[in-house]
Amino acid sequence: MSERESGPPEIDVRYTADLARLSLTDEEVACFQQQFGDILTLVDTLATLDVRGVEPTAHPASVLDIMREDEVEPGLIGAQVLENAPDNALSQIRVPKVVDA
Repeated sequence: MSERESGPPEIDVRYTADLARLSLTDEEVACFQQQFGDILTLVDTLATLDVRGVEPTAHPASVLDIMREDEVEPGLIGAQVLENAPDNALSQIRVPKVVDA
């Protein structure tokens, strides 16, 4: 079996570039083909690791959300909102039609 047959699968770089609407030179195709091959080889190497007993995570480090306390604050009343609207009618903000039924 040759190295190519035992290695990672080929990625059709030109097809992938076409999907992304990219125009690549022959040199770029060759470069990306090598890089994709290197990435797939690394993934194959990672697949051989024994990860039994390792908890799956979405992030390698803890993710903490720093949020402020909810506090009630005064808001705008309807009349103030309508004062800033470019167009209003019947106590509502009028907007251009965006969907044809």
